[in-house]
Amino acid sequence: MASSKLQVSVVAADHEVWSGQASMVVAKTVEGEIGILPGHEPMLAVLAEGQVRVTTDNGQKITADASDGFLSVENNTVTVVAGNASLVK
Repeated sequence: MASSKLQVSVVAADHEVWSGQASMVVAKTVEGEIGILPGHEPMLAVLAEGQVRVTTDNGQKITADASDGFLSVENNTVTVVAGNASLVK
């Protein structure tokens, strides 16, 4: 049975933007927008300039502007590495 949570890290070149557990991540890639849920197949994607939206495991919405990087998914771990990233307030 797949875990019901994702471990998510959003990092910029020089700092960590956000990390924690989540139920869903949505990001804009060069191939289009992608949604990641627990149990997602491993993948690597190139980020397009846009927002990374995280729904935490308690329902809170976290949004970060990100560009120039990639998104990796493996074993319910989502890592977003961006050249530039910042939380949207």
